[in-house]
Amino acid sequence: MTEDMLRTPLYDEHLALGARIVPFAGWDMPVQYAGIIEEHKAVRASAGVFDVCHMAEFRIFGPGALEALQTIVTNDLEKIAELGAALYTVMCDEDGGIIDDLIVYHTGDLEYLIIANASNRQTDWDWITSHLPDGLEAVDESDRTGLIALQGPKAIEIISELAGDDFELPERFHIAEAVLGGDLPVLLARTGYTGEDGVEILCHESHAVRVWRLLLSFAEVSPCGLGARDTLRLEMGYPLYGSDMDRGVDPISAGLGWVVPKTKSGYIGAEAIARIRERGVERKLVGLIVADGVPRHEYPVLHEGTEVGKVASGTFSPTLGHGIATAYVPVDLSAPGTELVVAIRKKESAATVVRPPFVKQTSLSALTS
Repeated sequence: MTEDMLRTPLYDEHLALGARIVPFAGWDMPVQYAGIIEEHKAVRASAGVFDVCHMAEFRIFGPGALEALQTIVTNDLEKIAELGAALYTVMCDEDGGIIDDLIVYHTGDLEYLIIANASNRQTDWDWITSHLPDGLEAVDESDRTGLIALQGPKAIEIISELAGDDFELPERFHIAEAVLGGDLPVLLARTGYTGEDGVEILCHESHAVRVWRLLLSFAEVSPCGLGARDTLRLEMGYPLYGSDMDRGVDPISAGLGWVVPKTKSGYIGAEAIARIRERGVERKLVGLIVADGVPRHEYPVLHEGTEVGKVASGTFSPTLGHGIATAYVPVDLSAPGTELVVAIRKKESAATVVRPPFVKQTSLSALTS
């Protein structure tokens, strides 16, 4: 363990499985087990399990919880009026800069669960609690919560077997209570970060090892690290905070206008975002198909010999067999089909602007089509 780094409840499980451990957002986390490409392909073809216990979980409850959260996040929480529904959103500052992207779950009467990025735990907690009115309760449940993701085309079949015949699986972007293996109480959220169908399993941190081992008892399930999680999410064009967005970026430029309804007002940053929409953005986040080499964060993007941007996220796509990336480029160079160049280790590689997702056919796309 790196000095002063945190460990999830599954740390010893990772060591026993031969994982390579790396520092990530203040945590010692598994980056790979058998190998990133092998793990990636296992999720696309079967099922993979991920330790995401490092993520942050906040619970907000009490009279006025909905109204208070409506002023903090951009998306309209009226969309999740149904108990058990969930919503992806961002949280912005007064200038429209993205503080974090979140999922908000409607978990009970006057109660909401927020799952946030590990790297932003303290920032998010301070921001949210500083904008809650008196009388509302907020609890940071991160340290006592285990979070394990089971993703892939066989994930639902596996979780259904573990939850029993009487359990009705939640719909996509919904959450429900369940008992796994006969005696493990959990919350099953039908969400994920891979582009495949699956669930994210919330449990008490003391139960995390048992849940992990239960999932890995199925031959169809492979342990997967942060490396495969990153290649999977990038194939879908899912943004990563700190690479594709940060406080210096507004949601319109980041391609997240769909989580900022034009009909909603009164949230922090609303006026700034309205002005941005009215005048238009100068740069946009685009997808790039890269002909040769592997693009990485901060690699220069060129047009006719002039640097016009930098790679935000980049990787080798195991599904497609070539490099893919996202980058912020001037609006006049953002149309699909635009030819650009990525400088990769002093070599120039042809790149074509595309509209993500890079991989179109997954178990999730089949579910939602």
